[in-house]
Amino acid sequence: MTEERAEDLAEGTLISHLVELRNRLFWMFGSVFLVFLAMFPFSKPIFELVSEPLRKVLPGGELIAIGTASPVIATLKLSFYLSLIIAMPIVLYQLWAFVAPGLYKKEKRFAFPLLGTSIVLFYVGIAFAYFVVFPLVFGFLASFTPDTVNYMPDISDYVGFIMMLILVFGLAFETPVATVLLIWSGIVSIEKLAGARPYVFLGAFVVGMLLTPPDVISQIILAIPVYLLFELGIILARVFRPKAAEPAEDSAVK
Repeated sequence: MTEERAEDLAEGTLISHLVELRNRLFWMFGSVFLVFLAMFPFSKPIFELVSEPLRKVLPGGELIAIGTASPVIATLKLSFYLSLIIAMPIVLYQLWAFVAPGLYKKEKRFAFPLLGTSIVLFYVGIAFAYFVVFPLVFGFLASFTPDTVNYMPDISDYVGFIMMLILVFGLAFETPVATVLLIWSGIVSIEKLAGARPYVFLGAFVVGMLLTPPDVISQIILAIPVYLLFELGIILARVFRPKAAEPAEDSAVK
């Protein structure tokens, strides 16, 4: 009888978790869909705004559409990606709300500020890519165009190119949060991580080489901020180092 009761409790807990997950996924996908519906009527002006850094360096100031449905596909794809980016705080909050009940009291206290910081840094990375990286990269690429070549990129290729850069720089600016989490989780100490600075510096350039387009400008622009953000993460971990006595308190609270 005891075993049957335990099985019923386990099954009830599993079902409640699945229901909770379903509700969270509904809010996540629903928020993205609602933002997409709001942006859909403005797809063309949004594309013109996003493509401005490239159009400024093009001789005719225009892109081309090679495929028959490229104008529709490219603008809708861009609107969807931007909807996901805009709704990212809601998506991340739903993820946080799903895992929060299983966290310790100390972890809950630190997780919410880290969540807010990661969202802010993600948007800062996107702004950095749009206002700093795009003009430099597109200017660099346009300057290498031979005089006998008419440089007019395809709009679908452009959307995929900029979304890759936005994602790379948005995630790269999460370096301080990742550094703090590595130290707080006990995977690595501040001293060991600080001693690995030469390897991190070299790794930042390797990551820049692998994740960015094949030009030196974008690789350097990614590598230097990643390393500086790594240093910022070490500083934040030193300032907000958790107290040694808190783990015992957490085990009693959980």
